[in-house]
Amino acid sequence: MKFIVSALLASTAALWVTGAARAADGSVMYRCPGNEYNNTLSPKEAKDKGCKTIEGAPITVIQSVKPRAPAAGSGPTGSKVDPADQRARDSDARRILDGELKREEDRLTEMKTEYNNGQPERQGGEKNYQKYLDRVADMKAGIGRKEGDIAALRREIAKQPQ
Repeated sequence: MKFIVSALLASTAALWVTGAARAADGSVMYRCPGNEYNNTLSPKEAKDKGCKTIEGAPITVIQSVKPRAPAAGSGPTGSKVDPADQRARDSDARRILDGELKREEDRLTEMKTEYNNGQPERQGGEKNYQKYLDRVADMKAGIGRKEGDIAALRREIAKQPQ
């Protein structure tokens, strides 16, 4: 029994000495209030400040690079577009959107003509009726997508300045 007690005391003393040695060499990391991490405090200072010991979790601190001030006249705050240039850009964007809308509407008209209200002409490779039904379903889905594209283009044109 004496041997167990003396072994227990020896191991406790060894842990205490190891902890004191770690604290002395700065390898004990403390987390103090305000998320401040410090490994230079003594155990008494850490206790007085309300710091807690962090065990088994290495801490890595990375210095951030300070952002540079933008050069004068660059970036969104310093860049102003001439109103005439902006009007030209807006009119170009509107012209492009109008052209896209026209092409999409023409293609929708072609698709609806080919769809023929759900009764398109059968093609030579569609002797199997299921192939025909699959093609009709694909045509109907394509028309739905095209109508959605046209609606999106119209919304985009509505956002453009006059």
